[in-house]
Amino acid sequence: MPLRVKFASLWLFLIVFGAIYAKLDTGLFDGKLPLQNPNYQTNGFDVTTGTFGTGTPIESMSGAHWLGTDAIARDTFARIVHGGWVSLIVVVVSAACGVIVGGLLGSLVGFVRGRVETVIMASVDVILAFPALVLLLALVSIFEVRNLFVISAVIGVLSIPAYTRVARANSLAISSREFVTAARAIGTKPSRILMREVIPNVMPTLLSYAMVAAAFVVVVEGSLSFLGLSVQLPTATWGNMINQARRDIKINVAQVLWPSLALSVTVLSLNQVGDFFQQRSAVRGSSL
Repeated sequence: MPLRVKFASLWLFLIVFGAIYAKLDTGLFDGKLPLQNPNYQTNGFDVTTGTFGTGTPIESMSGAHWLGTDAIARDTFARIVHGGWVSLIVVVVSAACGVIVGGLLGSLVGFVRGRVETVIMASVDVILAFPALVLLLALVSIFEVRNLFVISAVIGVLSIPAYTRVARANSLAISSREFVTAARAIGTKPSRILMREVIPNVMPTLLSYAMVAAAFVVVVEGSLSFLGLSVQLPTATWGNMINQARRDIKINVAQVLWPSLALSVTVLSLNQVGDFFQQRSAVRGSSL
């Protein structure tokens, strides 16, 4: 495994670990784990008078606040860690919808062919003809509820057509292989061939594609958050952190820089790991 892939895998592990840790802190341990409350306004806040002690909400990096604080004195590191949970859920839901629904559908039409393939792939092509981000913005605007479930479900459903095309392309290639022809020759049922021979050989490529597609999903969720069409405040996401910090960019550029770096490095890491697994799955496919 190349060194860059190792670093990318380590970064993704830290993001996933931090997201789960943050969720356990707020959901199970009621904020008792060693992590700042992402919505608590610090910096000398006096609960009796409701004023800040120093009058300077934005703090630079320190031992108390590793990445400083934002314009209303919330810990930036804690908000980035909590923002990773939103990206993690959206990626997992979209990948699950794509791999399960799109993978099974694409494997089926690539194996069965005929009118079923024509009708399903025509529908997929119609959906793919629309710009993905524009269609997503339209659907999110229709659903006025801005919560994590709705955003994840909409992105997940829109991910299905792309996964379907990838699965169909691999299913067509696998269906013409010698072991599938041999299974047909000995009278194996088509459903058994599909479940035992085609789908298991389609899934490795589909999972590799899911890693690359996850990078696009992170960018899409960040774009929606930046526009205020994703999970609503005060829930922290990387996109809404960038949007809020841009107003104070002349005061402290770091508050835009940190969530932007978290988003960029995560996307780069997903691409690196996804490309590595795609190469491995291609080698495996050529040996079948």
